[in-house]
Amino acid sequence: MVLGIQTLQTGVLGGIVVGLVTAWLHNRYNKIELPQFLGFFGGSRFIPIVSSFAAIFIGIALFLIWPTIQLGITQLGGLVDRTGYIGTLLYGFVLRMLGPLGLHHIFYLPFWQTGVGGTMEVAGKVYEGDPATEKFFSGTSRFMSGRFITMMFGLLGAALAIYHTAKPERKKVVGGLMLSAALTSFLTGITEPLEFSFLFVAPILYVIHAVFDGLAFMLSHIFEITIGQTFSGGLIDFILFGILQGNAKTNWIIVPIIGVVWFFLYYFTFRILIVKLNLKTSGREDETNTPSSAKGAERSIAILNGLGGADNINELDCCATRLRVSVKDIEKVQKDALTATGAKGVVLVGNGVQVIYGPQVTVIKNEIEEIMETE
Repeated sequence: MVLGIQTLQTGVLGGIVVGLVTAWLHNRYNKIELPQFLGFFGGSRFIPIVSSFAAIFIGIALFLIWPTIQLGITQLGGLVDRTGYIGTLLYGFVLRMLGPLGLHHIFYLPFWQTGVGGTMEVAGKVYEGDPATEKFFSGTSRFMSGRFITMMFGLLGAALAIYHTAKPERKKVVGGLMLSAALTSFLTGITEPLEFSFLFVAPILYVIHAVFDGLAFMLSHIFEITIGQTFSGGLIDFILFGILQGNAKTNWIIVPIIGVVWFFLYYFTFRILIVKLNLKTSGREDETNTPSSAKGAERSIAILNGLGGADNINELDCCATRLRVSVKDIEKVQKDALTATGAKGVVLVGNGVQVIYGPQVTVIKNEIEEIMETE
């Protein structure tokens, strides 16, 4: 009920629908020209107007179909709950496998913020996705806590294995890269720089990594670890939502215990497979296409050229670790040239390009925008 009016609680999924429709309307009408007496409302100013009218029809459509969707969400949550530990394992595995495509955000949000992640009845009222309880709601943290084991411990073992299996003459360079990527994963939970160092050259390692991550989620569920997060599974969130909340509420002390085992599990698994299968991980690849040492404007110019030039770019944006670009002609994108600029990976989806650089991607995006403005 809102102001005494019965309303539909679509939550985050409703926001996703409105966001997608608004984005579509923007792409379609952002250059619209209205009659002269309405000219002020043309272009981008037209988007809020048309979006408001579109929202009316979205509301009508949701009134008709949302009850069915809500029932499906509830049943999915019940299915995950009934499958118990196996359901948690599958969640962690799928979450990790969607990471390279950048679709993991769409997957985990319903588990975090809707009834899919479980519900709790307090004083006769049902709550979902609400952490404001004495012990962080185990239904929600069930889909969060496993990350800390993988990001703070497991991937550090993988980084050490990649360093130890590198060619002697490349160990100094690889050591610097792996140390930086491992610290980023440990402190902040940003794993792309490390994961993309082996995803494309050794996909089997990534699949195994996804399985281990799923197992980490399952173990967290088994041992009732209930650590929440604001961003990811790094040390910062571990301290805020684990240690500072007290072991009685979160069981955080179990994380480093499992984590030590996970470190060695990753280390020996990665090292054995890299050597036995002769996988071309960092420091073992052929000497052609070695990353360029160019920095600043020089690197950004090379990236822009690798994307097909300024004229080939429709939209340029970034997230925490990835440069996200919409291009006019995907054939003009040069993956090798982008990799040579120090990219950890390049993903092409339709006319979209994702170039993974790590936490410094915001600086790179700003540099490219400055270059494009001067051309």
